[in-house]
Amino acid sequence: MSAVPNFTPQPVPMLDFSRQFAPLRKETLEAITQVCDSQHFILGSQVAAFEAAAAAACNVSFTIGCASGTDALWLALAASSIGDSTSATRISGPLDAVVTTPFSFFASTSAILRVGARPVFADIDPRTFNLSPRSVAEILNAPQGDRVKAVLPVHVFGQCADWDGFAALQRDYPGVLLIEDAAQAFGATWNGTLAGSLGDAAAFSFYPTKNLSAFGDAGLVTTSNPVIDRRARSLRAHGMTRRYYHDELGANSRLDEMQAAVLNVKLPYLAEWNRRRRERAMRYDQLFREAGIVADSTVDGLVLPFTDPRATPVFHQYVIRAPRRDALRDHLTAQQIGSDIYYPVPIHLQTALKDLGYKPGDFPHAERAAAEVLALPLYPELRDDEQQTVVAAIRNFYS
Repeated sequence: MSAVPNFTPQPVPMLDFSRQFAPLRKETLEAITQVCDSQHFILGSQVAAFEAAAAAACNVSFTIGCASGTDALWLALAASSIGDSTSATRISGPLDAVVTTPFSFFASTSAILRVGARPVFADIDPRTFNLSPRSVAEILNAPQGDRVKAVLPVHVFGQCADWDGFAALQRDYPGVLLIEDAAQAFGATWNGTLAGSLGDAAAFSFYPTKNLSAFGDAGLVTTSNPVIDRRARSLRAHGMTRRYYHDELGANSRLDEMQAAVLNVKLPYLAEWNRRRRERAMRYDQLFREAGIVADSTVDGLVLPFTDPRATPVFHQYVIRAPRRDALRDHLTAQQIGSDIYYPVPIHLQTALKDLGYKPGDFPHAERAAAEVLALPLYPELRDDEQQTVVAAIRNFYS
């Protein structure tokens, strides 16, 4: 059955920040010390340098640093004139609608509500876990489709959504904006075009678990639209275009110099880290196939991640579909092998959103994914013997 030998059990952490920090320790501490010596902590030279470097890395004209990935989503939507930011708690009524996925982190939806728009869900592609353009088209073609002002695809787990499909939708519905939730996908591409430059605007997160990570919360909006750029810069600073002159209600969401300094240190290494992530993912694929437990459906075995041939993912997560998922996770936990479930409850079934009126069965692909997905340890510094341990433990569970 298996070409994967048994290995002596060893702990395998889901993520080990220390492995990335150790070789960058001196460079990082020097950068932080420079900020401390400068005594300039908000929107200074480090932020300006990171915004310029990130714009080049994403091939966009403008980048706007902010306090978190969640704020980046809000800024991207608000700066695109989606919704009514003065009524962000209102759920019913003739609101602008934004179509998004029920299979994502909650912020993808809460940001829509925060700008005073209504989230409308469409089902996912069961292979990639990303929002399905075909499902979105059904909504746009429905009687209420004219209320849709934007589509918010999420590049789930670091693989770009089907942008050929979304670009075709925008050609058919030219008034509908495309806003990328690229929180997990810095450096990913679709047909060679970088995440962050595919849509009208995009949002990135630099939360510590991301492939490009800060030492806390940090985010970024990207766009090549000068109107969106100007408004996002104003909104992140209380709606100011001039100091103490407030043109509209904004927020306090500025990227601080400390986080920008850390990101400036890390960004030059990202391409190599992303390459290693893809290499580690391919190694998992090989080991699982050698173990003889891979199938096309969870009825027959383990389902490996699918990579669209048009996409170059960054594997923010390596996510399998697993029969008896919860029991498998308990088995791995007992052996001190990390794993996680992204996401155990689809957004349309979250208690906080019950007033939207969705029910179980509305999005079967998203709901099935929530019952089957399991993320395994994957990061650039993960060792081959650790991957062998993970695969051997999973093979033993199913045998």
